[in-house]
Amino acid sequence: QVQLVESGGGLVQAGGSLRLSCAASGRTFSNFAMGWFRQAPGKEREFVAAINWSGDNTAYADSVKGRFTISRDNAKNTVYLQMNNLKSEDTAVYYCAADPSNMNIRSSPMYWGQGTQVTVSS
Repeated sequence: QVQLVESGGGLVQAGGSLRLSCAASGRTFSNFAMGWFRQAPGKEREFVAAINWSGDNTAYADSVKGRFTISRDNAKNTVYLQMNNLKSEDTAVYYCAADPSNMNIRSSPMYWGQGTQVTVSS
């Protein structure tokens, strides 16, 4: 089992920045690909960003490319999502996810956090 706890969400004005963190425990963190997803009210959960085991390969949804950056610190068992130039359409609950496979992390991760709310006011 892997436990994931997100933090860093909150209320920010459009154009502002936030950094989300996700602390993992329970298994060897560096053996897991990590990802961020989000779910806005009335919408399905969608992929935001992913990073492979070693941190040298990342992927992003088109809607956040150039604004969001995913990174990880394997020594701290933590993955981050730096969000810049936030827009009202970024408002959502953001979820951290983990999977042993770099292939599955974007589609069907095995483990999920509880989520953290991000609200962007226009």
